[in-house]
Amino acid sequence: MKPTPIRKDIVDKLIAQLGIDDFAKATIREVKQVAAMAEKESGVEFVKMEMGIPGLPAAQVGVNAQIKALQEGIAHSYPDIQGYPELKVQASRFVKAFINVDIKPEGCVPVTGSMQGTFASFLTCSQADRKKDTVLFIDPGFPVQKMQLQVQGVKYETFDVYDFRGEKLGPKIESYLSKGNICAIVYSNPNNPSWVCLTEEELKTIGTLATKYDTIIMEDLAYFAMDFREDLSVPFQPPYQPSVAHYTNNYLLLISGSKAFSYAGERIGVVCISDRLFHRHYTDLAERYEGLPFGLVFSTRMLYALSSGTSHSAQYALAAMFRAACDGTYNFRNEVKVYGERAHKLKEIFLRHGFHIVYDKDLDKPVADGFYFTIGYKNMTSGELAHELMYYGVSAICLITTGSHQEGLRVCTSFIEDHQYTLLDERMAIFEQNN
Repeated sequence: MKPTPIRKDIVDKLIAQLGIDDFAKATIREVKQVAAMAEKESGVEFVKMEMGIPGLPAAQVGVNAQIKALQEGIAHSYPDIQGYPELKVQASRFVKAFINVDIKPEGCVPVTGSMQGTFASFLTCSQADRKKDTVLFIDPGFPVQKMQLQVQGVKYETFDVYDFRGEKLGPKIESYLSKGNICAIVYSNPNNPSWVCLTEEELKTIGTLATKYDTIIMEDLAYFAMDFREDLSVPFQPPYQPSVAHYTNNYLLLISGSKAFSYAGERIGVVCISDRLFHRHYTDLAERYEGLPFGLVFSTRMLYALSSGTSHSAQYALAAMFRAACDGTYNFRNEVKVYGERAHKLKEIFLRHGFHIVYDKDLDKPVADGFYFTIGYKNMTSGELAHELMYYGVSAICLITTGSHQEGLRVCTSFIEDHQYTLLDERMAIFEQNN
């Protein structure tokens, strides 16, 4: 056995101090804390892959617009609960330009990041029909969304999409919808953490079932147009970002400024509600909220109660970014494609040293290189692998925390620096020899 870059007793002591009994279930922030403390105590640099935080500068077109709005005094005014009118117009235009879907500006509602968007969406969907009290997750997914339902006291079901791609997906979803208790279906596309991308045929299946069983689809587009296998960056021209919106009217699209525009710090996004769903009257919502339709319950009740609106100046930033993207003067995809380049290099290193990609295919195609990917090692469990890699100064989170049933880890590419490829290669060579 070769010595590990970080002494095992340092890592084990820190894990014990934090009271982590099962490292497979350690949260992102717990893994981050162990890595930071081990790095400080050992003096050895960590290759940090656990946090899904943008590693690029914020889009300058947004920064300039936000500064201008602040300098002109916008901070003194409460934002309209429906949102800054120009942002609503540009959001509608953005959806048309890059998804080829028509949604009126009234249905494009600014939110304090997609986190608030999902929280308000869960509230509205789970109250729309008292017979439908459960949310279905197509996992793996973003762990905090389940925590949001825990906070709300809303039930949920989940399945790992790993074994249910293609023709198997429809029967699996229908086995839940046929019970009559599912109010909403949630998934991300591209997927966090696996980076699998649902195909048009799979999205058609989901949309068809959503219409058949009158279920709302919450499509999380946090990584908008970041399937780098195709150029989705040209506005108003195919290919477009795939979306369930082409196959049903029962949908909410959650579009975040955090990753595509690296604007995470200002907590800004939009929820785009289909025209039909926005104006739909649900009996249970009408009884509870003075006869309001779905879209106005979402904005004038849920969002108003949560935050009384979305940061005013940040709305000016997002409006400017959407406008520039639609005008073709700002190619946001070119800014973020570095994540795919990093993933390609990192995968090569891990694969060369005996690792495998857990979620490796989109049906018959290799999964795209992007913001995340997943790794496993021989017969190691998720917890064993994550714990062991800590000894080599590498931190990542276990797939089990994302709702996956596979053994492995989620790797995030956002903070990788150029000198760390050599560092990782050297350390994984030692890891391979020792294991």
